Amino acid sequence: MAYEPSNLPLNTLLGPLARAEDLLARLDERVRTSPVRDGFVARCHFADAASALWLDGALVHIEDLVLHDAHMDIRTPTHELTRAHAVLRARRRIFGQKPDWALSRVGLLVLRGREGEGGRNGASAASDASGRDAAMAAAGPVDASGDKAYGDDTEQADTLSAELAEIDAVLARSSRLLAGENLAPRGADSPHVDAAGHGASAREALPDGLGPLIRDLDWDEDQRLADWLAGVDRLRGENMPAVLQAAVAWEAWQDIEPLQHQHWLGTLLVAALLRQTGKVGSHLFCLNAGLRIIPRDRRRSPILTTRLLAVLDAFAEAATAGLKELDRLSLAKTQMERRLRNRRKSSRLPALIELVLARPVASAGMIAAELKVSQRAALGLVAELAVREVTGRGRFRAWGIM
Repeated sequence: MAYEPSNLPLNTLLGPLARAEDLLARLDERVRTSPVRDGFVARCHFADAASALWLDGALVHIEDLVLHDAHMDIRTPTHELTRAHAVLRARRRIFGQKPDWALSRVGLLVLRGREGEGGRNGASAASDASGRDAAMAAAGPVDASGDKAYGDDTEQADTLSAELAEIDAVLARSSRLLAGENLAPRGADSPHVDAAGHGASAREALPDGLGPLIRDLDWDEDQRLADWLAGVDRLRGENMPAVLQAAVAWEAWQDIEPLQHQHWLGTLLVAALLRQTGKVGSHLFCLNAGLRIIPRDRRRSPILTTRLLAVLDAFAEAATAGLKELDRLSLAKTQMERRLRNRRKSSRLPALIELVLARPVASAGMIAAELKVSQRAALGLVAELAVREVTGRGRFRAWGIM
């Protein structure tokens, strides 16, 4: 990392840094003690995922993202929508783990889709499977009456196991290929033999040439990511303010560009850094939402000081927007809870309030599936709650807090 603390224009950055630090601390305390914390956190995931795609030049509507997440798409999902959903799932996974998980080796492998390289490997799994098979073979197949089954059943089980093992091998190879591994073809001295005893098929050699089509082979992601992590470790050792650490870490991510196809992961790792340092521990900060507010000419300025000021302003703007969202959700919750007076304890309205607070939009199907009621009953609950309708159409209706 080329950004040393001694080279930073601290006199210029001090004012925006103090403002960002104050707003982030205030937001963290408000969210931690807020009665709408869960709904605010859920909404942050959706808003930040849509903003991440907006920064990449793609438009994804939050309403479509909510429906896609609930498996209730009203149209065929686009490529941008699936990418936004990947950001959404990554945010949820980071927030569901310990604060230091995202920046650990295991966390980075999982977030990059290469979790097969950490933890248990294929050899250990195969040894466990072989151990289980050996134990079952020693015990012998048993039928319903407790006697040994016939040899024909054993032969059928062996044949099925071989077929399933071949399918598992193909799936594992496909997963490694999609994760970006360069699968070299097998040598002539170690030919692949399938369950039927045949040699390597043409299917084995086909994926080996797909790497250059989707990836730059000279782009060493592992080394670039290691360089970025080393810079983050140096920032921690300098006892810098947490927000300044995050700003410099994001600027370094922009400069190094560790990942070719997951550049959006940088903002999530910076938010995880804020969570790890304890600056924002109540939720995963929405840096994408703040960067969206800052003009592009400031974010992409050739001057380092301008870019750092833009990132600090993005932190402040995102925190300000979060405080306003908290006030809006708190007011909406208070107004909706007034309709709970004189209601029986088995009423579904409290659950509907929580659902509406946690989702930017909620359709009749979503309400019915979440509350375990019929769609007709869901429409009746919505009418009692008097939530604003956001679609204005008769065929597909959805409601939300505006």
